[in-house]
Amino acid sequence: MSVFSHTEFSEHQQVSFFSDRESGLKAIVAIHNTNRGPALGGCRMWPYASDEEALRDVLRLSKGMTYKSALANLNLGGGKSVIIGDPRKDKSEKLLRAMGRFLNQLGGAYIAAEDSGTGVDDLRVMGQETDYVAGVNDRIGVDGLVKNGDPSPSTAYGTFMGVRAAVKHQLGRSDLEGLKVAVQGVGNVGYRLAEHLHQSGAKLYVNDIHQAQVDRAVAELGATAVSAKEIVGLDVDVFAPCALGAVINDNSIGQLKAKVVAGAANNQLSEERHGELLKQKGVLYAPDFVINAGGIIDIGLERDGAKPADIQRQLEEIGDTLSEIFIRADRGGLSTSVIANQIAEERFAHNR
Repeated sequence: MSVFSHTEFSEHQQVSFFSDRESGLKAIVAIHNTNRGPALGGCRMWPYASDEEALRDVLRLSKGMTYKSALANLNLGGGKSVIIGDPRKDKSEKLLRAMGRFLNQLGGAYIAAEDSGTGVDDLRVMGQETDYVAGVNDRIGVDGLVKNGDPSPSTAYGTFMGVRAAVKHQLGRSDLEGLKVAVQGVGNVGYRLAEHLHQSGAKLYVNDIHQAQVDRAVAELGATAVSAKEIVGLDVDVFAPCALGAVINDNSIGQLKAKVVAGAANNQLSEERHGELLKQKGVLYAPDFVINAGGIIDIGLERDGAKPADIQRQLEEIGDTLSEIFIRADRGGLSTSVIANQIAEERFAHNR
């Protein structure tokens, strides 16, 4: 399995492979860039079909975190970790503690947070072996409720602000009343985004691999359930990907009827060129590493002792950042993804 010549290798500073026979842990940590500060990013546990698939995911995700932190104006770099395994079957205290010990070996260059397949309780178990975990403290969230460190509410709120900015720019609307939105994935973040949209009067169409999540959205938010094959090509105003990445590809772009793509999923573009294809089709794309930065903002500012009101203000700036990207993209005749990349690279290209 090649690393340096891998198609997703992008001047990563460090890629580490860890294994522990006793617990069955097999993990990869990728640190993309630490020019702005230590690399902070989620620890994902997923039943990857191959080691190659896991490596590809961690390389892409870690790079995305560098860009995300830079565009959110945080003094953090980008990194990510993946644990190969089914979180419903293979997760154990031994495995999580082993992961914590391995994180400790990196000496703080990478700090782990929750991600798909892991939660706050899992990070707390890792934290028994290392100080290099984040987002694990009980505190007041942006919604005024006590939360256990889970950044999902902030990610969802920031994404909602991004959807509003995209709708205003593309459709000329300041309100969301009657807006049709297809939400692909109604897990922790997707469901909270759907709640914000519902409260703003939007009409929701939802799909998720877990039927219970779909049923909940139908019962509580008046959403319409649709199949996995239908969700991308629905005749709606906004397509909001909130599941796994690479959903915007040659096949799905041909199906899209929505005029806006704005959701919380990471790495939504299968390839960079798909941002240009969306532009050519007249679809406004809210770059994922900008719109879904609420979680990293929440965790990053928490580490600095910020108050909920300060965090909320920075989450609301996601909409302002996107508006700037949209305007610059229109002015320069470039895709929004290219403009977002340019701004981020300007910010992390040099040491602090």
